[in-house]
Amino acid sequence: MTNSSTKPPVWFWIVSVLALIWNGMGVMAYLARAYATDEMIAALPEEQQAEFLVEYPTWYTAAFAIAVFAGALGCVSLLLRKKIAYVLFLLSGLSAIIQHTYLFMNVDMPSMVMPVMVIVVCLFLIWFSKNSISKGWIS
Repeated sequence: MTNSSTKPPVWFWIVSVLALIWNGMGVMAYLARAYATDEMIAALPEEQQAEFLVEYPTWYTAAFAIAVFAGALGCVSLLLRKKIAYVLFLLSGLSAIIQHTYLFMNVDMPSMVMPVMVIVVCLFLIWFSKNSISKGWIS
């Protein structure tokens, strides 16, 4: 069996690095929320403090963690040109959809832009990784 992997174009690397930055920001958002102290919350503007007072179900927090960490690992896998990126992006996307469905149904949000953008990026990365596999850029 031969490995017929082809060299990806430059824009593959650009998209992969931008996706890693995006998912890195998601990891930072999760960690900031998970490890925020009372002093850190008190230093925030009042409207942001209210967000930290909302008690989310445990499964929501788990979905958030899975979404961001699977997405970040998927990006690393893309950069390493590994097929597992597709599975990781599927897991991330499914978790993000579960997480944001809860938000859409239960939380009065001032703007839907970011949650919708998160889902769109997840769906794009699923497609991008599947397309990269079919073109032989990752194996």
